[in-house]
Amino acid sequence: MLGFSGCGLDFISIRDSFRVQSLGMSFRLFNTLSRSVEPFVPLTPHHVGMYCCGPTVHNFAHIGNFRTFIFADLLRRYLTFRGFEVQHVMNITDVEDKIIKAVRLTGRTLADFTGEYERAFLEDFDALHCLRPHKLPRATEFVGDIVALIERLIERGIAYQAPDRSVYFSIDKYRGCGCRYGQLANLNFEEMRVGERVSSDEYAKESVADFALWKARVADDGDVFWPSPWGDGRPGWHIECSAMSMKILGSSFDLHLGGEDLIFPHHEDEIAQSEGASLQQPGQRFVKHWVHGAHLLVEGQKMAKSLGNYFTLRDLLTKGFSGREIRYLLISAHYRASFNFTFEGLHGARTALGHIDELNLKLTELAAGLTASPTPELPAHFTEAMDDDLNVSKAWGAVFNWVHEQNRKLAAETLTPIEAASALAAWNHVDQVFGLGHPPASEEAPAEVTALLEERQLARQSKNFARSDTIRGELKSKGWAIEDTPKGPRLKKI
Repeated sequence: MLGFSGCGLDFISIRDSFRVQSLGMSFRLFNTLSRSVEPFVPLTPHHVGMYCCGPTVHNFAHIGNFRTFIFADLLRRYLTFRGFEVQHVMNITDVEDKIIKAVRLTGRTLADFTGEYERAFLEDFDALHCLRPHKLPRATEFVGDIVALIERLIERGIAYQAPDRSVYFSIDKYRGCGCRYGQLANLNFEEMRVGERVSSDEYAKESVADFALWKARVADDGDVFWPSPWGDGRPGWHIECSAMSMKILGSSFDLHLGGEDLIFPHHEDEIAQSEGASLQQPGQRFVKHWVHGAHLLVEGQKMAKSLGNYFTLRDLLTKGFSGREIRYLLISAHYRASFNFTFEGLHGARTALGHIDELNLKLTELAAGLTASPTPELPAHFTEAMDDDLNVSKAWGAVFNWVHEQNRKLAAETLTPIEAASALAAWNHVDQVFGLGHPPASEEAPAEVTALLEERQLARQSKNFARSDTIRGELKSKGWAIEDTPKGPRLKKI
């Protein structure tokens, strides 16, 4: 049994082991709350409510952001692969400090400004083969729910309106009612600045401060405001996620995801607001399982525009890399390990995908339209690896061992068409999780290239191997490679 203390209650799960056995599963996942890898057991058998902190739509998302979103997509896909029914929610933050400043400087409306970047984000999201969340709530659509949640916190004596007319969450009052602030982050209240009041959405890590739930309207807000019982204003960033997640998934749900930079203060404040409102059933938390992805470095350094190593997805696509190559690279390392993004790594991703694509093409040709059930070996090794806290390194090891073995059988001509179809089905089965899909259709070779290929065939038939090798070099200089297959030579764009 797992025991832990929350808002004045002892939470004990006495059904976890039974649920794991009934699911017949052994999927284990790191929980930031317990700081350990533990069996993943949802509140309702076979059903998972999953919330991921989404983009703040004030600019194009960078690759560090997308590492988190691809990780969330990988987890969702794996839960589905393991038989769970997942409801995936990802919010769109379309009102907060940076957005309001940009709206003021550009003279655009809030909806016009955020709409542009929301559309761009979803285009990038699709390019990375991420499955669209089932719900994409915008903060501006939930102001009524946010106001209702703040009213409840005031009624419980945990929130107050300050002289600046904004409404703040009181850390002292929250702790005074027996609740714990610092469930996700180990906080030393004696060493940290306590009792300050901050109106900004983001505040210093060394500060344990009363934070704004509702920000009173000021002149710089322009037309961005809503009416409330406390006067015109707008929501704070932290309360938005609490209201949206509980409205859609319920007062208690299974999974909350985000980057590790959100642990404190954002996610800590979400817990305080949500559990401070005391909407959960006795013995239940706001969120049962918190999962955070590690930071991404670029060429060994923290990404920053001042260093010239700040890249959006669009920057990389412009450089000629594909969405599936970028996705492959970002799921090649464990989500809890800091990841060093390099262009050498991107080229390596292209090569690795090329090996998989080449094998699948050969298997497709040999299978000749046959269909079959997946061979069990690859899915079994893949599942064993992914059940261990999404151990993608071990999972990719299983994949490339499989690639080597299939290529060995193809070279020895011991693979039958039905075995090729079964092997192909095995890859497609695990790729439901990887989400890499198939490469774009091959570019059709121009007439001069196909003419050279025909000339090479004639040279080989007449045993003029010197001319055959020369033609191969000419084709390579034009960006084409020749691959000799049992069904004859094939051109491949390089």
